[in-house]
Formats: sequence, C-alpha cells, structure tokens
Amino acid sequence: MKPALAIKGLGLRYGRTWALRDCSLRLPAGSVIALVGPNGAGKSTLLQLITGLLRPTEGTVEVFGQDAGAGSAEALAQVGFVAQEHPLYQGFSVSDLLRMGRGLNLHWDRYLAERRLGELGIPLAKRAGSLSGGQQAQVALALALAKRPALLVLDEPLANLDPIARRDFMRAVMTAVAEDQITVLMSSHVIADLEAVCDWLVLLKDGTVQLAGAIDDVLDGHRMLTGPRTGAEPSMPGLVRVTHSERHIDLLVRTGPDRPDLHPTWRSQPVGLEELILAYLERPRETVR
Repeated sequence: MKPALAIKGLGLRYGRTWALRDCSLRLPAGSVIALVGPNGAGKSTLLQLITGLLRPTEGTVEVFGQDAGAGSAEALAQVGFVAQEHPLYQGFSVSDLLRMGRGLNLHWDRYLAERRLGELGIPLAKRAGSLSGGQQAQVALALALAKRPALLVLDEPLANLDPIARRDFMRAVMTAVAEDQITVLMSSHVIADLEAVCDWLVLLKDGTVQLAGAIDDVLDGHRMLTGPRTGAEPSMPGLVRVTHSERHIDLLVRTGPDRPDLHPTWRSQPVGLEELILAYLERPRETVR
C-alpha cells in the first residue's frame, strides 16, 4: 500500500534561514497522526508544503503517490485543509461558501457538507461572520471534507475553541475517519487532545524531525530509569534527559540492544506520551547521543 505521505529531504529556506530542513517521513494511510513541536519548530511550514500553499526549496512531498510540491490539481484534490483561524469569507452565507467550494474543487460532495451542518444545526442561510467560533470551525471542516479528501490536514484547529466546541470538532473528525477511512495529520499544543485520538507521532524541533513512528512503538522504545544519585553526571547511549532530586536521579533513555544494563537496584518504568514529548522539547540538541 502506498503511504499517505512520502516526504524526502524536504526543506524551505527564507533568505539565509531554514524554516524546515532535511525532513524525511513516510506516514501510513489510515492513521491519525499527531504533529507536535514548539512554536517556530516548522510545523505550519510542513503543513503548508503538504497542502501546496508553499513550494519547497529542496526535497519532495508526495500525497498518495502524487507530487504535491509541484502543485498538481490531482495531488491537491486529495488533501483537505483546516487552518488555525478557520478563515471564511465573513460576508458569505454558509450556502455561498458551499457554492464557492463546488467551483474551486475537482471533487465536491455538497450533500455530505449539508448533512453534517444540518446535524449540527448550522443554518445554510446564516452569514459566516455571525457564527460562533465553534460553528465557524465546523463549517471550515465541512468544506474540507466535502472535497472527499484522502488526507485531512489540521493546523492547530482547536487553539481558539472552548472545551465543548473542541469536543464536538474532534467528534466530527473521528466520524469522518470511521466513515471514510481518511488519513488525518493534526498539529496541536494540547497533548491530551492528541493522545485521545492519534496513533502516530511526528515531533519537530528546530526545523528537523526528532521522533517519528507509531505511538505505541515510540513509547515502547523509551524507559524511565530511577536510581541513587551519585556525584558523577551519567553518560550513556540513548540518553534523552536527566532529572535530579535530593536522593535520586531519573534517566529517560531510548532502549535498544546497544544500551548497557544498569545495576539491578535501578528501577525501570514506562514513559507517558506527554512526559516523552516534553523531554524531547526541553532537551538541547547537542545532548543526543
């Protein structure tokens, strides 16, 4: 099966500054993928390259085998996109937006959009500017899904929504996943939102990929080791983060056949997703071994 996304050596440079550099990923079809990283990590840049809003300086990005970097209509027709601000023409009615969507896309399912909006009680005659933030997010999502995309890209879609609107938005996304088996790539700073629905992780920092893989595999590949504190600063292959307390020391490490066994008095325990992500985001790049 072709991957949903095949990215090789992807980079974008503004003048002398690289917003994204040497990004290579293969993301499986049918997954719900979490894209995480601090502000300025390159998340929005990556998503805009995937959706054809930006052209890469180097490298390639393919969506289900189609070259999205070239801006081909066939590739972009497979991608639905919801941006953080859910931009809509405020003076247009919802019906106007659906009519515009039909004129701008190769494939369009107005019935699907009307059904979803009708279930949410959003009138088609109402102007976008008079809708609540949650309703505008749902209209933006309905427009993206009406393309019948194979890949749905969501750039911080929950950032400005209240808890109920966030819940309803994610319910609509997961309904689309269940009904249409689409692939979802979603960035968010709220790890709890991602952990509840995602099965794949991509972590960006400083414009490069730090971690990528199935979440269960990524978590299984790390352990938290706790042992007595000594005077010497620990050093070992795969060390991600060191945390000191008054009597103990915690080591977050990548596991593997080349990792040394520690003294049996050390306690080993699994790592949670939020703890793992924060450890990588807080870690200076030069400490990676």
